[in-house]
Amino acid sequence: ARLPDAPPGIKGISLFLVPKFMVDAQGNVGARNSVRCGSIEHKMGIHGNATCVINFDEARGYLISEPHKGMGAMFTFINESRMGVAQQGLAQMEASHQNALRYAHERVQFRGTKRDNPDAAADPIIVHPDIRRMLFTQKAFIEGGRALSYFLAMQTDHERYSDDDALKAEADALLSVLTPIAKGFLSEVSVEATSYGIQIFGGHGYIREWGQEQHFRDARITSIYEGTSGIQGLDLLGRKILASGGKALEPFVKLMLGFCQANPGSPYTPALQKQVQDWIALTKELGAKAMQDADEVNSAAYEYLMYSGYTVLAWIWAQAAVVASKALEAKPVDAEFYEAKLHTARFYFERLLPRTLALAAGIRAGVGTLPPFPAAE
Repeated sequence: ARLPDAPPGIKGISLFLVPKFMVDAQGNVGARNSVRCGSIEHKMGIHGNATCVINFDEARGYLISEPHKGMGAMFTFINESRMGVAQQGLAQMEASHQNALRYAHERVQFRGTKRDNPDAAADPIIVHPDIRRMLFTQKAFIEGGRALSYFLAMQTDHERYSDDDALKAEADALLSVLTPIAKGFLSEVSVEATSYGIQIFGGHGYIREWGQEQHFRDARITSIYEGTSGIQGLDLLGRKILASGGKALEPFVKLMLGFCQANPGSPYTPALQKQVQDWIALTKELGAKAMQDADEVNSAAYEYLMYSGYTVLAWIWAQAAVVASKALEAKPVDAEFYEAKLHTARFYFERLLPRTLALAAGIRAGVGTLPPFPAAE
């Protein structure tokens, strides 16, 4: 809320705690505060929790932190909220994928080109390559995103609880860069992955009783609230990387290149190393363009966010491939699990990571391709 003497804009926002019931000095719950629900919003998805307009007329609130410093105070917890939204997108993808995978094994339609079962009138749809393309896309985003989330959770623990000052500083630097990537990228790909969940079901996926459309509707909000994907891109590129002269990116780049140096024999090390170098070069190029025209940052922010997300997941999948390969050397009883990791890593590097080429082309096209929109339209 804004105090009477507040300056304009976000610099005039203050943070308040507004209780539902007033509490006296002895801790006794008293009269209800003047906080009322004005109306319930009718939303596309997330019907499990209500969204409403709240009226604070005549309500009493308690100032948190200093006057006009509300945005800064709010950001002490908003990064956690953004990671929560990333988890929300991840959960919707996982549920959609589990349903789609089960359905793909059960649904019989058309003959596969391999004709592995010549006596059958039709085959389960999972034999068709396009179905597997969608399933592997879901799997790559889900398992890569989950590993990234665990990595960020570990960094959060380091930043909060470690006695090692150097480790705390490194964790803080990694979280600063990777939080907007995790929130923005995982929420965006959750929309794609849950859309595939509908597609694999065919017409049934479009019907509510099968449940797949709900995952799509519920995932759609994740790229909007707690900062849209465009805002995440601006935070990453403008506030974090370019504002620091590129130094904000250095701890994570060091981590990725360190993996490459430690694993020269991995089949994905050359591709990852090139991807990191391309990311650095693209960032420097953007920095130079932004010095000439600040709108270049806004123009490139979303595509840069997605480019960064694909690069980060390449690092994740390169690590997964190394771990899986080493595990298979021991001939474990769950070898199929590790083999699936290798299949997914290959799929990611050969079919998803190349998307960064198109993203880079869009970034380099620049703000000149975004003239003022024609008033007639």
